Amino acid sequence: MSSTSTASVSTHVLDTSIGRPAVGVAVQLAARGGPLADWQPLGGSATDADGRCRDLPALPAGTTHVRLDFAVEPYFSQDTKQADTQQDAPANRDSDATGVFFPEVAITFAVRPGEHFHVPLLLNPFGYSVYRGS
Repeated sequence: MSSTSTASVSTHVLDTSIGRPAVGVAVQLAARGGPLADWQPLGGSATDADGRCRDLPALPAGTTHVRLDFAVEPYFSQDTKQADTQQDAPANRDSDATGVFFPEVAITFAVRPGEHFHVPLLLNPFGYSVYRGS
C-alpha cells in the first residue's frame, strides 16, 4: 500500500474542562469508498497519556470517507483523579453534572488519496469541537 494511493488518518483528544489530554478514550475507525457505500469497520485504538491514538489502522485504497467514533461516556464516567494532581486544573469538572450529555461523538469527513488527515477532538462534558489539524 503506497502513501500516494491512500489517505492516512490520525487524531488526538484534549479535555478542555481540565486543560489536559484525555487519556483512555476508545476510538473506532471506519471507512467507505464512496458516499453510498457501506461503512467498513477497520478497528480502533485508545488515547495514550498525550491524548493521541498512535496505532489507528491503515485506510484501504479507494477510501473516500472516514468516520471516527469516540467513546466519550466511559471517559467522563470514570473516577479520574487527574485534575486533583494538577495545580492549574479545576479539581471538579462540574459539581452539578448528573451525566454525560454527549455519550459518543462520531466525526465523518472526506479524504483524498495521498494526503494525511489529522482530526483533533476538543472535548468537555457538555460540548465538543473538531477541526482538520496538521
